[in-house]
Amino acid sequence: PAGVDTGTRIQLAGEGEVGPGGGPAADLYVEIEVEPHQLFTRSDDDLYCDVRVPMTAAALGTQIDLPTLEADADIEGAEPTIGFDIAAGTQSGETVTLRGRGVPHLRGAGRGDLKVRVVVETPTKLDDAQRELLTQLAVERGEERVEGEFAASHRGVFGRIRDAFR
Repeated sequence: PAGVDTGTRIQLAGEGEVGPGGGPAADLYVEIEVEPHQLFTRSDDDLYCDVRVPMTAAALGTQIDLPTLEADADIEGAEPTIGFDIAAGTQSGETVTLRGRGVPHLRGAGRGDLKVRVVVETPTKLDDAQRELLTQLAVERGEERVEGEFAASHRGVFGRIRDAFR
């Protein structure tokens, strides 16, 4: 049945071995083991996946076709996907929850959620033209610092005290 998970036991009444002396057949118990999915990981009825996007797509926003477990596609035989909007300015590690797109509940109505984590890919190799474009962008944005900046929550006690007196 939809919604089963590893460790679920299903009882099949009367499907086991015949009892001693020709008695009634015993019940058969089947224990389910669900194979891992290549894209999704599962926790209870929620599904999790990572979506990798280039930094330009994260900065400008884009829409991608996100695979799901359901046949949402109108074309028969097509990979089941839904349109997934990545908002402009999305940061790496942000998680978006798509309600009701997870695994169906085993007993009862409803479904779990699909939680999509956006992983922004920063280019590791740039040619001279690409490096120049990014440098121009940094100048336009007033980004003069080369080193990173710590968020206030990551500063120690002394750092926060020092900042209070600035």
